[in-house]
Amino acid sequence: MRLPSRVQAWTVALAAPLFLAVITTAQAPQSSTDRSRRESFDDLYRRGHQTSAGIQTLTATFTETSTSSLLARPLVARGTLAVQRPARVAMRFIDPEQRVIVIDGDRMTTSWPARKLREVSNISSAQGRVQKYIAADSPAELRKQFDAELRDQSERPRTFEVTLLPKRKQIRDTMTRLDLWIGSSSFLLDGIRMTFANGDTKTIVFEDVVLNPALDAKAFAIDPP
Repeated sequence: MRLPSRVQAWTVALAAPLFLAVITTAQAPQSSTDRSRRESFDDLYRRGHQTSAGIQTLTATFTETSTSSLLARPLVARGTLAVQRPARVAMRFIDPEQRVIVIDGDRMTTSWPARKLREVSNISSAQGRVQKYIAADSPAELRKQFDAELRDQSERPRTFEVTLLPKRKQIRDTMTRLDLWIGSSSFLLDGIRMTFANGDTKTIVFEDVVLNPALDAKAFAIDPP
């Protein structure tokens, strides 16, 4: 399932756990009997935003599962993720085919040797929107674009589940729903699922997360050494 460049930019930017740094390391929310789910989400956002500044680099492994009405069964791919603030991200797919998506500032490069594909895209618009949503101390900007809800029960065990529903038609024409899972003990991003307008889905689950490891330029190289 090939995504257009605009959607790929969102996929990689949102998949980077630093996007969820605004709600990582926050304290567990109070139950909905004590306060509304909206207030709980806002509380998570604010508390995590205050502590996220200490995260400069991050690595993880990931499993990506794509579903489509055009597929007889889901496509499963595995790889590694590297993130370096302020704007460097590398998703390196290892299995079943080697490929890499690298974001460096406003430029996204996709390299897929088996398909003889190499594509460079300007993603300044997508990057600007993502940064706008997470830069503020409050989730007010995010709420202008999405209805955000911290759900009472999570689909994934031992996680909090946050659902974002886009308000703008421009976004809904591509993506209708974004589900985020945050570990209930680690408070790190555990998984993310995008539901697209045509019903297709892309789910990315993270494991082996390491905060602030030493990274060199090779982590964001397009071509192998």
